[in-house]
Parts: sequence; structure tokens; C-alpha cells
Amino acid sequence: MAHLDVVVIGSGPNGLAAAIHLLQAGLRVRVVEAASEPGGGTRTAELTLPGFRHDVCSAAHPLGVLSPFFRTLRLEDHGLRWVTPAAAVAHPLDDRPAVILWPSVQKTASELGSDGPAYRRMVEPFLRHIDELLNDALAPLRWPRHPFILGRFGLSAWRSAVGLARDTFNRTEARALFIGCAAHGIQPLENPLTAALGIIFLVTGHAAPWPVAEGGSSAIPRALVSLLRRLGGELVLNQPVRSLSQLPPARAYVFDTSPRAVVEICGQALPGAYRRRLERFRYGPGVFKLDWALSGPIPWRDSRISAASTVHLGGDLNRIAAAERTMYDGRHPDRPFILLCQQSLFDPTRAPTGRHTAYAYAHVPAHSDLDLTHTLEAEVERQAPGFRDLVLARHAITAVDFERYNPNYVGGAISGGVTDALQLFTRPVARLDPYTTPNPKIFMCSAATPPGAGVHGMCGFWAARSVLRRLSGSG
Repeated sequence: MAHLDVVVIGSGPNGLAAAIHLLQAGLRVRVVEAASEPGGGTRTAELTLPGFRHDVCSAAHPLGVLSPFFRTLRLEDHGLRWVTPAAAVAHPLDDRPAVILWPSVQKTASELGSDGPAYRRMVEPFLRHIDELLNDALAPLRWPRHPFILGRFGLSAWRSAVGLARDTFNRTEARALFIGCAAHGIQPLENPLTAALGIIFLVTGHAAPWPVAEGGSSAIPRALVSLLRRLGGELVLNQPVRSLSQLPPARAYVFDTSPRAVVEICGQALPGAYRRRLERFRYGPGVFKLDWALSGPIPWRDSRISAASTVHLGGDLNRIAAAERTMYDGRHPDRPFILLCQQSLFDPTRAPTGRHTAYAYAHVPAHSDLDLTHTLEAEVERQAPGFRDLVLARHAITAVDFERYNPNYVGGAISGGVTDALQLFTRPVARLDPYTTPNPKIFMCSAATPPGAGVHGMCGFWAARSVLRRLSGSG
């Protein structure tokens, strides 16, 4: 492709989303990827045994199926099939039945006892306006298009998850369900704004019960690449980029990478003061992850847990909050908060007939090289006696390993960077247009930009809008 308008560096969902939106506007676009396949955090591989397909990073995709941009692309025409479980989340508790996030608000609330009415008041107003909420919540800081919905959301979202849960609910079950969803933010749950993610994930659990992609998460970039090529775009694999001089001439360069990589690649093309600000970007904790090839489904003590694509292992509010605080302070908790996905229960293409896959990960301090295999398996065994007897093979990856696998996961951080009150609205730096840089040809579109982590492509979509404004001379 000659005479390029835009080169996108990195082929995660955000990079591909940016490229597609730019192609839709009639620009000539090339995507350059260092690895041998596209996808970033949405790759799938046979990590354990032949025929067992494991998601390397992301697994369940509520924001993928509900993404305001992805929903306009008709990705089903390019082979993407969402597989919806019977429930989004199950949260086992040691001394009582598990809490289940069912598609039905009424059914979920009915199992929360006296907290049922409060639960309905929390989620129903946003469920009725889920499209409006996500259109504003998955956007950079701006005047909202639906100010009343976002304003109502903000009344609770600004609070800490611990504070909102304790003030809203009286029972262990509802508090645990809420805090488990909020803990996806990978930060202390006493921090302001941590309630926002808890509400969003509860609402998405009813709107689109946390689906998996048929065949593995790699089906998402595969569909995006198919559309990219139909629109005339180009994807180049196996091309690591270490300096701008390696890239072809173009009117703009869009980075689906960490801020650290932008500094290393762009060098003197960016002012020193701006580079130093990018270097101060905080990436946050990492993760330790286990993948299993299993001879059968996980034998949960509460069989209803098998209805959910995602299982939160961590106990009650107090224990989860303590574990996340300990982890964030740089220490490994004895019983960490664990997120487990059991994709093959709903997608039989993931494993040979009669066999299953599962994965689990725990939040750990950045740059951790500690192998937590025994810890994670002990927590699963606690809720599913006999689990270890089903393990045919396992694959472990530490936080340090994650960064080796993908240098954009700095310190093993898969989230694109901390989203606390100090960095949520100033990522990657405080700037009126966060996707731009002082160099008018260089842009950023990774999860280090708003709205942050998640397989939704919205960072790429908004970055592409910034590119189009700049190239048209209007921004």
C-alpha cells in the first residue's frame, strides 16, 4: 500500500478499532504488529495439551458484545459468534449457597433476601438505559450526551466500593456479589470511584450475561481483521517497531501500546517534558494466571456455579477488600481474590469431546515472579472437592512472564494502567485531548487512554476521531 495516511502500531482490539474507523472515513491505513498473530490481549492458544484452546488473557466479554462501536460493525458477518452462559457470575461463599448474577434482575434479587429491593434500585434504572450509560461511560471526559443518566450513575459511582456496599446492603450475599464485580478494577476497594465498576458489571451481567467468543477470544481480532481487509486496510505481522524510522511515511501514527513503548519508539519526536510525564504513568499491579486442561467439568459444591461463565473466589466483602489492599501494598495475600472462567462449559470447541478447559488468575504485586499454583488450586478445591483429580495438565504464567509475553503488560499489568481518581481522567497524561501528543502526527489509542481496559475498542474509536479532526484541520 503506497502513500499511507495512517500507520497503527499494535493490533489489539483498540488498534484494530482505530484502523477500521479510519478506513471507514476513506483513509489508507496499515496496522503493524510485532507478534506473529494479531489480538493483543485477545489471543487464544493451546497452552496445555493439543486440542485444548485457552484464552491467553481476556475471556468473558460483556463490554465486547455491548460496545457502542463494535455493535455498528456487524462482526457476525466476519465469523464472530457470542456464546451466552446461563449466568454471568457466580460467587461462592464458605458457609452458605453461592450468589449468582442471573440475567433476570428479579431472580437475582429474590436470592438476596432482604437486600433484594435495594439491589433492584441499584441496577434497574441503568439497565433500562444501558446504551445511553455505556455511550457516555465508555468515552473521554466530556459533556455527556445523556446527562441525567450519567448524573444518576455518578451519584453512586464516585464512592468507594466498600462504602457503597456497606451502606446499600445488609447481608453478606449482596455485598459479596457487588465487591467481586468492583474488584476487577485491581486497586484498593476503599478508593473513590471503585463503586463505578461494580455497578457497570452488575448491569452488564443482566444486559448481556458475560459471553465468551466461540472458538476462543482470538475470534474477536480475527473478525476485526477480516473487516479491516474488506475495507482495504493492511496488516503486517512479525514486525517489531523500535523507532519511528522503521515505519513508512504517513500523515499520522497511532500507538496501541503502553506509554513506555511510545517513549522508547518516538524518542526525540516528542518533547522531553511530555516524555517525562509519560514515564510517570502508573501501571499498577500484575496478575498470576493458571490454565487447566481438565478431564471433566469442575465439580462445584454448589452445582449452580456451573451456570456462570465467570466465578469470583474470594469470600465476603471484608476478605476481598483486605486481599486487594494487601496486594496493592506490594505483598501477596494468603488468600487472594481470584477470577475463574470456565469457557468450555458453554463453548464445546474449546476442548476435545468430554474434556474441559478453565483458567483462573489472581491479582499480585507488579513484577511478581511468585508461582501461586498451589494457592489458586487450593481455593478452587475448597469450593469444588475433587478438582485436582481432574487436572490433566496446567500452564502457569507469572506477572514477570506476562511482561515477557507482551511488553505492553508492564510489570504484568493487564489493565493498561491504574484507574484510580488520580489517573482515571488524566490517562495517560492530563491533556484536553488525551489521544493526541505534542507532535501533531503521533497519537495513542491503547487502554492507557480513556475509557481504559476492556475488550470494547472504544479507546481506538475515540483516538481515530482525534486523528480525523487533526487531519481535517479542525482540531
